[in-house]
Amino acid sequence: MIKNILFITSMAVSSTLFAQDTIPNNWHQLDKATTGFYGISLDKAYSFIKAKKLKSKTVVVGVIDSGVDSTHEDLKAIFWTNPKEIPGNGIDDDKNGYVDDIHGWNFLGGKDGKNVNKDSYEAARVYYSLKEKFGSNTPDSSSVPQNEWAELATYKKAQKKVVGDVNFAEVVYIQKLLPLLKTGDSVIRKDLGKEEYSCNDLTAYTSDNKDAKKVKDLMQTLCNANGSNDITNKQIIDEMNDEITKADAADNPPKEYRKEVVQDDETNINDRNYGNNDLTAGTPFHGTHCSGIIGAIRGNGIGVDGIADNVRIMMVRAVPDGDEHDKDIANAIRYCVDNGAQVISMSFGKDFSPQKKWVDDAVRYAESKGVLLVHAAGNDAKNIDTADNFPSGFYLDGNRPTNWITVGASGDPKLKGITASFSNYGKKEVDVFSPGVKIYSTIPTKNNYGKASGTSMAAPVVAGIAALVLEYYPTLTAQQLKYVIEKSAVKPAEKVDIPGTDSLVNLSDISKTGGIVNAYEAIKLAATLKGERNSATAPVTTKPKAVKPVTKKTK
Repeated sequence: MIKNILFITSMAVSSTLFAQDTIPNNWHQLDKATTGFYGISLDKAYSFIKAKKLKSKTVVVGVIDSGVDSTHEDLKAIFWTNPKEIPGNGIDDDKNGYVDDIHGWNFLGGKDGKNVNKDSYEAARVYYSLKEKFGSNTPDSSSVPQNEWAELATYKKAQKKVVGDVNFAEVVYIQKLLPLLKTGDSVIRKDLGKEEYSCNDLTAYTSDNKDAKKVKDLMQTLCNANGSNDITNKQIIDEMNDEITKADAADNPPKEYRKEVVQDDETNINDRNYGNNDLTAGTPFHGTHCSGIIGAIRGNGIGVDGIADNVRIMMVRAVPDGDEHDKDIANAIRYCVDNGAQVISMSFGKDFSPQKKWVDDAVRYAESKGVLLVHAAGNDAKNIDTADNFPSGFYLDGNRPTNWITVGASGDPKLKGITASFSNYGKKEVDVFSPGVKIYSTIPTKNNYGKASGTSMAAPVVAGIAALVLEYYPTLTAQQLKYVIEKSAVKPAEKVDIPGTDSLVNLSDISKTGGIVNAYEAIKLAATLKGERNSATAPVTTKPKAVKPVTKKTK
């Protein structure tokens, strides 16, 4: 589920609204020493590259996400193009099992062109798949064979999630509010001449329609409560619908949205040749925003500059509005690897993974091919050392992939703290923090741009840095890239908030490295390493060897 993007953090009213005009759109790329913002020192990284007179090599970045606006002015030139496929001829020219996969593939589509947009939650799928076996009155382990204890534990967790976490009083309120909201929303959309609008658009908006007035008041209350005028009508309505869907799942088995459209054998991981090539499919916001963070065209004088200057984005659609299916994620990873991606950005997550073995096998496959995987930690302000969050940086057998980075979201004191209040954390499970608050990037339709917050934004920042380093040091392995990014992370001098609390700790208490990623420090460190990438052998898993720099160190 793309819960790693965060727009609405609370329904409560707050009078606190930070001064947005003091926050540059590219704050996440800035250098703390020269600007005061806790960014990634991107300009310094490019100055280092220029001083070294380095030449870049194109890097393919896989983005497993919800879809993308492939016509966006700041993105269309940087999409990966399958060199072995002839566009539009209806033939699988490269015989990889996917017809006309020109810029990527959609594992949430049917061969008839239909697509999955909305889907159920994994907790509900797990709960109802086991409910008949264990019953509503959950048995204890003493009445269940020992070989079913693990399955029973999973069922209990799912039962608590589905039945125990629903605030029915809040859902009743939302059900009453939503029709009014939709009525007023339709008036505002017509008046403004746009389908999606934010609080910024409502600043000067006036109407005599009472429903439109109520919608404006509600949206401005929510924007004030969350310190952002970029929250949109669509995001509010979608979140309300999500809460209603959760409540419905507590009483009714989830609808099989995916099965009706995709029509594969979901129980068979080897049934891989399903889907279609529609990469937009009605849900392109999230993937478009993440793609722009990584590689929006630099220096063209419009929109935003991405982090990496010579990348190709391979979009693989596998994440619906709801929880992703393990099979789709496993096949998405394999697709990226098989088609040449060297870095994969993954901004999604969920609480249950019934076919984790399939995902583990795909991660091992990526590991064997030297591909770095970057995953968003999630937005529940929870410690994922102890709370479930999938996909995870560990295998079922307890071993860990050497090509995996889990990313928490950082901010800035001017953005309410160095750690994002919503970010998941964990001394064992979160490797680094990365800017993920009010990140400005590409958004769909009419070449738009906007801000979004979440570990979903933090992960592509890291993927962008990894791609940038690999462009100029292409012989580095995935393990060396991981080492460079983690070892070069900058540790804040001050203490930070444990997300969701007022408790102050060192960042090293809630993450493995205790640092925030930094492009300049990363590429400096990369310059000291001897690349060990060799396509003819398995990736190196030993600690990278340092070599003496060939030029003077940059101060």
